[in-house]
Amino acid sequence: MDVGGSALVTGASRGIGRALALALADRGFDTVATMRDPTAGDGLAELTTGRLTVRRLDVTDPSTFDAPSDLRVLVNNAGVDSPYLPVEFSDLAHWRTLFETNVLGVVALTRAAIPVLRDNQPSVICNVTSSSILGPVPFYSAYRATKAAVSALCDSLRVEVAPFGIRVVEVLPGPIDTDMFRLSTGDPDAAGFARYRTMAEVTAEMRRAHADPRVTDAARAATLVVDAIVDSAGPMRYGCDPLSIEMLDVWREHSDETLYALMGQSMVDLAHQRSKRPAGS
Repeated sequence: MDVGGSALVTGASRGIGRALALALADRGFDTVATMRDPTAGDGLAELTTGRLTVRRLDVTDPSTFDAPSDLRVLVNNAGVDSPYLPVEFSDLAHWRTLFETNVLGVVALTRAAIPVLRDNQPSVICNVTSSSILGPVPFYSAYRATKAAVSALCDSLRVEVAPFGIRVVEVLPGPIDTDMFRLSTGDPDAAGFARYRTMAEVTAEMRRAHADPRVTDAARAATLVVDAIVDSAGPMRYGCDPLSIEMLDVWREHSDETLYALMGQSMVDLAHQRSKRPAGS
């Protein structure tokens, strides 16, 4: 894909969205960094050698949608999280909030942008999901469900818009050094429930052993995402850090049952073994 025209990034006030807006501007796109509170983008334009403007956009409020007439890249990055709870004790209000932003917000903005992207083909819709959907991670069911929904959306959307010269790219980040990742450290909220405490502790230990040591800088991850956006000959799904790239490779090569055996069953076994230990051991 040749560089030119505008790129619009949602959720660009912080984290990977902010890094993506800067990376797209540095690469040569006229970039619109959008966020619910534009004051969070003060000074952002001064951090790039390219052209970047900050605008207000709330994916749950279509009245704030305003796609540039030369839009060629839409990055659906905005998202929210919720407490990591067992399904048994999850709050349906949290589920509704997550789906409203993480899924329906993506659909609403994408619907509005498709006619503009079609007029400016070749163009790209890039949806940011999560590498957590590739493995059976306990207590992340609400968040993972929203990201899995967007992943399924990508599959259908890819077929629908291909005749219009629009590519669909799905990026599945792993441990990226962002506020959201840092806030999710420690034991999951599920540890507050006696029946799930042991598994919550095991989940936290596995994260500390396998994810935390491999946290990737957001700017580095953003560079890989922009590479994926401009790679017209590439696949639909990409990782943007070492762990997510490895997970995607494993996911492509193995069945769900194999992935459960590799990850889910080991968590179950570890939790079971620990629960049988004498108190204080």
